[in-house]
Amino acid sequence: MMFGVGTDIAKVSRFEKWVKNPEMIKRFFNECEIVQVEESLIEKRLHFLCEHYAARFAAKEAFAKALGTGFVGLELSDFGIKKDENGRPEFFFGSKTADIIEEKCGKGSKTFVSISHEKEYAVSFVVIEKGV
Repeated sequence: MMFGVGTDIAKVSRFEKWVKNPEMIKRFFNECEIVQVEESLIEKRLHFLCEHYAARFAAKEAFAKALGTGFVGLELSDFGIKKDENGRPEFFFGSKTADIIEEKCGKGSKTFVSISHEKEYAVSFVVIEKGV
């Protein structure tokens, strides 16, 4: 049974300030999501980095909407997006987020995510399936 659905869209250019400020990136993203780039290459890879973070931030927003809490009680660096062995995006959850999910959605719930980005925008769609 479905628990919740969420979607979000993010403007890629909004993340330019974030990419140039490592403290912002650390505040909103888990170390597994952070792309390590030499300072001298940031300008060359700026659009790629902005797309990367915009897509992941949109996924976090969509997740918070599907959960029905907004960001209340969630730490953005305690959950995020990684790729599975086939390159498909999936969420990973730290213990604090996992506890909130279990409390709201039941044990064994499943979270599905789709992310996409195209030039100016990144979008994400999240579905949470209820557990027992």
